[in-house]
Amino acid sequence: MENILSMLIFFPAVAATVAFLIDKNSMRQFGVVVTAVEFVLSLLLWYYFDPSVAGMQFVQQLPLIPSYGVNYVVGVDGVSLFLVVMITLMTMIAIIGLTEKKNTKNLIITMLYLEMTMVGVFVSLDVIMFYVFWELTLIPMFYIVGFWGAEKRFYAAIKFFLYTFIGSLIMLIGILYCGYVFHQTSGIWSFNLLDWYSVILPVDLQLWLFIAFFFGFAVKVPMFPFHTWLPLTHGQAPTIGSIVLAAVLLKMETYGFIRFSLPLFPDASVYFTGFMTVLGLIAIIYTAMIAYAQEDMKQMIAYSSISHMGVIILGVFALNIEGISGAVYLMIGHGIVSGGLFMLVGVLYDRRKTKMIKEFGGLAHNMPVFATVYAVVLMASVGLPLTVGFIGEFLSLLGFFKASPILAFIASLTIVLSVIYMLSMYKRTFFGKLVKEENKGLKDIHGRELVALGSIVALVVAMGIYPKPILDPLNTTVTNLTKVMEVKAVEQETKDRLRQLNTVGEVK
Repeated sequence: MENILSMLIFFPAVAATVAFLIDKNSMRQFGVVVTAVEFVLSLLLWYYFDPSVAGMQFVQQLPLIPSYGVNYVVGVDGVSLFLVVMITLMTMIAIIGLTEKKNTKNLIITMLYLEMTMVGVFVSLDVIMFYVFWELTLIPMFYIVGFWGAEKRFYAAIKFFLYTFIGSLIMLIGILYCGYVFHQTSGIWSFNLLDWYSVILPVDLQLWLFIAFFFGFAVKVPMFPFHTWLPLTHGQAPTIGSIVLAAVLLKMETYGFIRFSLPLFPDASVYFTGFMTVLGLIAIIYTAMIAYAQEDMKQMIAYSSISHMGVIILGVFALNIEGISGAVYLMIGHGIVSGGLFMLVGVLYDRRKTKMIKEFGGLAHNMPVFATVYAVVLMASVGLPLTVGFIGEFLSLLGFFKASPILAFIASLTIVLSVIYMLSMYKRTFFGKLVKEENKGLKDIHGRELVALGSIVALVVAMGIYPKPILDPLNTTVTNLTKVMEVKAVEQETKDRLRQLNTVGEVK
């Protein structure tokens, strides 16, 4: 199994290349088979993963540019493992539930290339390799939005590309300088993240590097005030683009904070905790209020995603086991739930060619199964107990409560606000009389739609009732992460004291 991560990365790309030879009428079946095989590979990865080991597993290393320390290095731990599983699962579900009729063959090929880049981001341990995959995700996503999107698709695609690309360029400066600092410290070039973990950086340098990485991650979360590209992109993207964007691409950035910012810059992470908390709280409350004012279902769910990402940020920067574990679990849960919500809106759009709430009403009369599925996924979004949304939100806020009880109470308002606007949207869409003639002939979900959405409902309930299989290996990794941060902070404090003593001695 030592090559399983390489198989997970490159199998979708090889299949996408072969797909050019596949007849367009068989393309949907081919896409389902390829993504199903990829999902099975990720389950095998989970099966052979040792939950008692805190460090990286299935590590594979090959030289690329040895003279500058750039190598092909991959590995997974308890944090990245389940994000990889979620990528393969949601890509498979998105292909199964695909409703796009325009040039389906190229869309599926693009999705397979996108899956390769997403998996590459979460398993890369060489930072240059991580950055390459990070940037490569922009190309297929830009194509999906720009070609298959709505009337303002080109503007949305360009705005998405420029925002994220510029933020990533600032992060690249930080990456290169980190490599230079490691070379100055050790005498060798290396961009292996595990090597970087051993270096203790001065606090002032940590602050600048934290800021550089912050721009790369914050723009893609997206955090306030860099969030304006997301609602526009969601509103213009096709359903499958919104599913992948919400389920996976937004999680790359919060993963970056956990994988890079916390262990590499522990003192800076503590220093900027207040700043990150303020941005998280603004995202939670401000975007929830904007979501309530939306008449477009996709726009409402997009702003809801920003609000939930604010909770994840609070969990990460609680800097304790409960908060970080809860943030990762919420990343997984939100990926499934938000992907499901966008798929549900896509079902309505496929039938009515509109996403406006006012165009519906009374749909529960002729679409009872769809209404039930929508209710379950929506309840998970608002954090109802016994659903996946509750576990992640509870642990994130519990961890943040340990840091600041008062601010944690304010942050919990996101649950109340999300209940208000989500239930209001559900009431207006599904209850009341079936007045509009266009809605009376709408058919309930069936076939592949039922398979895709039924899978999401099953996961929402199962992960809400029994989170142990995910939380156990996750807690092992997060416990080790917090210990590393504490040790590096103590060593940095010792260095500072010795420096002060030497300065005093020189003065005397």
